[in-house]
Amino acid sequence: MGINLTKGGNAPLGASLQKFVVGMGWDTNESDSGQGFDLDASAFMLGADGKVISDKHFIFYNNLASPEGCVIHTGDNLTGAGEGDDESIKVDLSKMPANCESITFVVTINDAEARRQNFGQVRNAFVRIYDPSTNEEILKYDLGEDYSVETAVEFGNLYKKDGAWKFKAIGAGYAGGLQKFVEKFGL
Repeated sequence: MGINLTKGGNAPLGASLQKFVVGMGWDTNESDSGQGFDLDASAFMLGADGKVISDKHFIFYNNLASPEGCVIHTGDNLTGAGEGDDESIKVDLSKMPANCESITFVVTINDAEARRQNFGQVRNAFVRIYDPSTNEEILKYDLGEDYSVETAVEFGNLYKKDGAWKFKAIGAGYAGGLQKFVEKFGL
């Protein structure tokens, strides 16, 4: 059984865990806007200054892998249908560039303004880390927040402290969609 985090909580990954998957999932209330939802997971590989190392270190549906192959998006799920993880990002710490101090994982609603959608219409959102070789869940954070106007949510942050990697549950919502994070992280 993995660790269940609450907002603001963090947990170490353990030195032996080098390859893992960050799975993110959600359910939507289709009837709220009359249109389908397309939520998108993204990862921003950040340096010590809190900015993206380079534009190639912004991992999303149009750039599925970092140049080193240490962060790989498994693909865009356009509907979110089905059980379990809706989108996943693989991480291999053994290939991580030395100047990467953290990776922030976000989920945004594609075309949210035009479709009149927000995270208030999303439920059962979560982020989890699991070992793909055993399918053992290492940790999970259920976002129990009620986001009424937000179109983007920072789910969590993987960060390096004293040479060890830890994960922090964030759960911070923003208006402005993906563009908000592009600006925040310096692209």
